Amino acid sequence: MPSYEQLSELLDPATTVLLTVECQQGVVGPDSALPELAKEFRASGALAQVARLVAAAHESGVQVMHAIAERRPDGRGANHNARLFRAAERLPVRQLSGTTAVRVAPPIEVAEEDLVVRRLHGLSPLAGTDVDALLRNLGCRALIVTGVSANVAVPNAVFDAVNRGYTVVVPSDAIAGVPADYTPAMIRNTLALVATVATTDEVLACLKRPRRVSRA
Repeated sequence: MPSYEQLSELLDPATTVLLTVECQQGVVGPDSALPELAKEFRASGALAQVARLVAAAHESGVQVMHAIAERRPDGRGANHNARLFRAAERLPVRQLSGTTAVRVAPPIEVAEEDLVVRRLHGLSPLAGTDVDALLRNLGCRALIVTGVSANVAVPNAVFDAVNRGYTVVVPSDAIAGVPADYTPAMIRNTLALVATVATTDEVLACLKRPRRVSRA
């Protein structure tokens, strides 16, 4: 784990963005299309930790961005080139645009200044979406990645952000995947090689600084 000084140097509130990945009701809510993943996200405390991070970011003026995966009712533009996509089409809960399933799940609060980026395709919150352009326009240098899943979308987000030149911080207790023991293995053997791994409490200590001037 990094020291407070090291992490504090990375997480300058003026150049840091907090990204939540697929923390939407149809994924992590009570009526999830993926009940095993939703159960683990809640039971592990990761959902509560994401909510704490978002609340602290709102207080300190750190920009929050929510990456949402959704699809059109007719499926236009969606991928069909992997088992995961084909399986998603058969699930009883679908992440359809405009439905409750694609709303950010409580207790995470969405503030007026938050950015919500929706994608209709792929596995990554960054590839082929507005996220990278928005981060650059915001002057982002460090990206805090939270959410689900440690199996697919979170590592995709981390790799894509690193490839685009961002420094990535992963709060290890604010992500989850299935089975439960997969997440620490992914963190230890993969994410720790390319991102700075910390705890939510360690990140919170760095975010709780005087509110920055708006990036207007």
